[in-house]
Amino acid sequence: MKFSESWLRQFVNPDLSSEALAELLTMAGLEVEARGPVAPPFNNVVVGHVLTVTKHPDADRLNVCEVDAGEGAPRQIVCGASNVAPGLKVPCALPGAVLPGDFKIKEAKVRGVPSAGMLCAAVELGMAKESDGLMILAADAQPGTPLRALLGLDDICLELKLTPNRPDCLGMLGLAREVSALTGAAVTAPAIEPVKATHETTVPVSINAPDLCGRFTGRVIKGVNAQAQTPAWMKQCLERSGLRSISALVDISNYVMLELNRPNHVFDLGTVQGPLTVRWANDAEKLTLLGGAEVSLDKRYGVIADEACAISLAGIMGGERTACTDSTKDVFVEAAYWHPAAIQGRSRWLTLSTDAGHRFERGVDFADTVTGVERMTQLILEICGGAAGPVVDQITQLPARPLVKVRFARIRKVLGIDPSDDEITKIFNGLGFQPKPVETGLEILPPSWRHDLSIEEDLIEEVARVIGYDHIPAKPPVGPMNMLGQTEQSRPLHALRDTLVERGYQEVINLAFTPEAWETDFAANATPVELANPIASHLSVMRSSLIGGLINTLINNQRRRQPRLRLFESGRVFERQHATETGQVDGYRQTLRLAGLAWGGAMAEQWAVPTRAVDFFDVKADVEALSPAQPLRFEAAVHPAFHPGRSAKVWCDGQAIGWVGELHPRWVQKYELESAPVMFELDIDGLTPAALPVYAPVSAFQAVVRDLAVLVDAKMPVQTLVDLLWTKAPDVLRSVNLFDQYQGKGVPEGAKSLAFRFTLQDTQGTLEDQKVEAVMAHLLGQLTQAGATLRT
Repeated sequence: MKFSESWLRQFVNPDLSSEALAELLTMAGLEVEARGPVAPPFNNVVVGHVLTVTKHPDADRLNVCEVDAGEGAPRQIVCGASNVAPGLKVPCALPGAVLPGDFKIKEAKVRGVPSAGMLCAAVELGMAKESDGLMILAADAQPGTPLRALLGLDDICLELKLTPNRPDCLGMLGLAREVSALTGAAVTAPAIEPVKATHETTVPVSINAPDLCGRFTGRVIKGVNAQAQTPAWMKQCLERSGLRSISALVDISNYVMLELNRPNHVFDLGTVQGPLTVRWANDAEKLTLLGGAEVSLDKRYGVIADEACAISLAGIMGGERTACTDSTKDVFVEAAYWHPAAIQGRSRWLTLSTDAGHRFERGVDFADTVTGVERMTQLILEICGGAAGPVVDQITQLPARPLVKVRFARIRKVLGIDPSDDEITKIFNGLGFQPKPVETGLEILPPSWRHDLSIEEDLIEEVARVIGYDHIPAKPPVGPMNMLGQTEQSRPLHALRDTLVERGYQEVINLAFTPEAWETDFAANATPVELANPIASHLSVMRSSLIGGLINTLINNQRRRQPRLRLFESGRVFERQHATETGQVDGYRQTLRLAGLAWGGAMAEQWAVPTRAVDFFDVKADVEALSPAQPLRFEAAVHPAFHPGRSAKVWCDGQAIGWVGELHPRWVQKYELESAPVMFELDIDGLTPAALPVYAPVSAFQAVVRDLAVLVDAKMPVQTLVDLLWTKAPDVLRSVNLFDQYQGKGVPEGAKSLAFRFTLQDTQGTLEDQKVEAVMAHLLGQLTQAGATLRT
């Protein structure tokens, strides 16, 4: 919201400097994003009256002008502007003037002709980015009048960064109400008297969609002069609010929108064919908007239509066919209340951005449509002339305004300050809320211009804003707190992070919003949790896996020629499931997961180690390091994101906690990766339990190492054999390690050779050969039960 301070002070003029006013608005939640003069500094520029213009004797494009600058005797000034002519009033920079850019004006000779000053264009005064000639001033401007005083160039422009819940401050009247509530200064609203109808012509309007339009007000004005000139004061208000002057009728429409926050529209009645209908658009219905752009509509969009076709996009922009032109004679002035839900998102879908749409989708005052039409009528008759007909006002469905109660004690407790009951009541009266005393507090019916007041906390916020956030002391919270101990049976998340960092991984953070294609590719999730209002069209669902974000990070790094990556991320994933756990939202499950990615060389390139690509077992070791106390099991299984022969499900204490595997070749090709990364994704809850340390004596006796090679079926998982060996393990067995696996010459087809190394040690004495042989026989017997045979 951009506006000039002088315009605001016409409505409310508190005894505050410009700086203090900006600070007050900011501290009340209406952030002043920018503030500055309407024109850059310059001096000694006055109104000049061009008396005569003659050609320069030595230059075809220059003129010699006699200019009255209010000094009694005229000045001779050489000018090269193409539009200079006798009788014009233009800015005249006198000798000694300093223009923007430190351009100094001096008396000089131009091609041999003396020149005592300069006639200025708007661009030379820093008031425009480009101009075609001299800046033309009003014909009644007095020569010698300082230009800054004449045009109010010492005025200040302010730009507010309003939050979406405060659309009432998108108009000068609403902003004035706010300043009045903050300072106590009286509001001087424009005098709007109902205009008496002088003819009975009306336009029949049918509202066929009450869920689109809650109120529609209109009036016919006949015999207007569409070629009338917009007054200078109105042009100035529009230009300093960021709008350019177009024509008198359009300028009046824009002025009322900025003044009252009342978007409206003016139809050329001569182009309207029959009665009007407010309805939802038909599928594939076409509409040519102002400016000539054609849009294709459907039933999501509201329109105003005549008997022929749609003539206006409801709440957003008018149509080209019924736009006012210089030949317009009769107009239909319209002001409506469009339900915010019926306008929200439509501008973005059509890549349009309009001031009306910006206001309607946030919510405007539904009680001022008649006032808006009356104000439009008043200004049109004053500037363009004409005769007004009766106002027709239809109401279908307006927002309910439930009473809101606020307790004095609750206000004081939430804000941490102690305003009296009278002070609180005065604040609400100043805001125009008309509070009614009730037991322990006040009862308020929110005014029609405030759509954001519905619960007690909303009213408490209003008290805080008016008092000023800078006047509320920052106090630490006071309350009983219990220190929660970190038990040895649980590992915190930061311990898992530290483990991965120590192993060369770097943490990344990705959005929880993902493209739907990632869910299909990496999780085979056909029913992801969809977002009702995504921040971007491609980020339309919530992730059910962290894999997609890590792959995207890899893609970005690969484009920047990074040779080696180790990444991890911790975060929640979202799935549809009936909630059975405390803290879960019913209908959804939010699981905290830890995922990692390794890509490139197994180690950074160096002279001491041969270069090789990272593989499944490198990452498997990283995963095992995350659970030092609870041994993990890995079971070959198929995951939609991973290579079917190079992936495994991870188990801990009998529970499946995640996956580890190499990315599927299909996705390597689709996402244009140079090679396949190896990844893991684990539920953090499965990694946080930790075993308590238990004392065990350290044996003082030498360990015995024995190797055993067996032949087994090639499809036999090694983990099955290891589990079997530990099932009835002797007390002296300390470790079982597979150190060799072989298939080829000397091994029957369909079989494989596995070589295990066993470490045996006793805490009571040195193991004798007889006992060692008995233990090895027992272990061989266990393997034999699983179908293994001793390899000779």
